[in-house]
Amino acid sequence: MIQMLNPETLTVLVTGATAGFGAAVCRRFHQAGAKVIATGRRQDRLAALKNELGERCHTIELDVTKREAVFEAIELLPEAFNRPNVCVANAGLALGLEPAHEADITDWEQMIATNINGAVSTVRAVLPGMVARDEGHLVLLGSVAGDYPYPGGNVYGATKAFVKQFALNLRADLLGSNVRVTNIEPGMAETEFSVVRMKGDQERVGKIYEGLTPMTAEDIAETIFWSCTLPRHLNINRMQMMPIMQAFSPFAVKRR
Repeated sequence: MIQMLNPETLTVLVTGATAGFGAAVCRRFHQAGAKVIATGRRQDRLAALKNELGERCHTIELDVTKREAVFEAIELLPEAFNRPNVCVANAGLALGLEPAHEADITDWEQMIATNINGAVSTVRAVLPGMVARDEGHLVLLGSVAGDYPYPGGNVYGATKAFVKQFALNLRADLLGSNVRVTNIEPGMAETEFSVVRMKGDQERVGKIYEGLTPMTAEDIAETIFWSCTLPRHLNINRMQMMPIMQAFSPFAVKRR
């Protein structure tokens, strides 16, 4: 029988912890006895999460697009939380579904700043400590959009393709250390993600999930928890998941 890791030995840093996957990840690890460092931009939600989880939760108001702030947050962790051995680089977003020639370039820039630069800064801030301690697990949040293009996915899909390759390259760099790297790549999941993408248009959001049962934030959190509590000699490189009613399309052909 596989001997899973004891979650009580884990200190888990989560970016984008104020909603969706991030909040669910914090709750799942905390429920199992881990210490949690929850970061995000919305202080009111961080305060509510801290109130809910108690003393094993440390919160930091943090915008991952601000590189210096990310490094400072790690450097100034209080003693009880200053050896994170799991980092879930979850902060990310999609904005818009317009075709490339109609998209707002500021939306593109924000996705790049958050999904790419934010992930890179987070990883670089925590990784030296993990390597020095010869223990750790980096979990990046990719997407099936990093593999499968779709209309309107332009820059969002490209950022998730970067995350996928970044995770694989980290695995190559870390060979010989006991630091694991996992890229979690969800498909359709119902969280605030689509509300942000559709800029609050609830009618458009509702149509996305109409007629099917999408994945939940808790589904993704459970998968992350499982990958992080496997025995340390095992590494899940990539994991894709979709709701049962989502699959793949045939090649698109436009006939004139």
